[in-house]
Amino acid sequence: MQNDEFIKHQPSTFETIDTGLYEWVNNNLDLYTKTNKGIYKVPVLWLGTERVYQIKNDVRLRDKVGKLILPLITINRASVTKDPNFKGSFQANLPEQQDYRGGAITNSSRINQDKTQNFQNSLIQQSSSNSQQTGKLSENSDVVYEYYNTPIPVYVGINYEITLRTEFQQQMNDLLQPFITTTGQVNCFIFERDGHKYESFIQQDYSMNNNTTNIGEEERMFETKVTIKVLGYLIGEGYSRKRPKLARRENRAKIRFTGERRILGDKAPWKKKDKDYRD
Repeated sequence: MQNDEFIKHQPSTFETIDTGLYEWVNNNLDLYTKTNKGIYKVPVLWLGTERVYQIKNDVRLRDKVGKLILPLITINRASVTKDPNFKGSFQANLPEQQDYRGGAITNSSRINQDKTQNFQNSLIQQSSSNSQQTGKLSENSDVVYEYYNTPIPVYVGINYEITLRTEFQQQMNDLLQPFITTTGQVNCFIFERDGHKYESFIQQDYSMNNNTTNIGEEERMFETKVTIKVLGYLIGEGYSRKRPKLARRENRAKIRFTGERRILGDKAPWKKKDKDYRD
């Protein structure tokens, strides 16, 4: 029976990395603090979205006059760097194959059951007098594999700025502590998105920009910035790519060499003229 399993593959893009980090902060850290209304889950806001969407998507973000309600966490992509010294497991450059399929590295593989079955049935029929006999797949049978290839990942270093804003010092302590203690004694963690894994590093400096020293009429606010550097990778050219995301190829299960055969035999017209002719 043919394997109808669908091969799912989503290439790694900037949006994939952004969404993965956002979900790590919003879902994995799942930050809470105490307010005058009880234990409160602090909303996480991605600064790249439209302001109209921000207002309509979550009514907790702003009050009646449109002012942001604290505490609040915002995430922003600050910079992108393509540094050859900051890369992952693929150290060398592997160019794509120069055909309409493309692809450079194997993403996944599976057995083509239909073609493999034809090889097995042919082998059983040759070794048996019954031309209709089929058999079980043997260990030495010719197996046809389908390989799915993708372009080589291109590594980039992305810096994200996570800003924590609160009205009280105790709320800032509640939000900042998980960033320090979640990873243990190291500052490294891994988050996932669409089957891709990204190694990330929380920078050791936590810059604080509080206005508590100002005794004017300005509203008091505590602000801390947490910088996270992500070792991300990009696959393909996005919508500009002219080749498929996955290039499907098959291996050579068997190579046959055809032997020389005599068709006309002794009646060949050139045999009488050529004395050195041999079968």
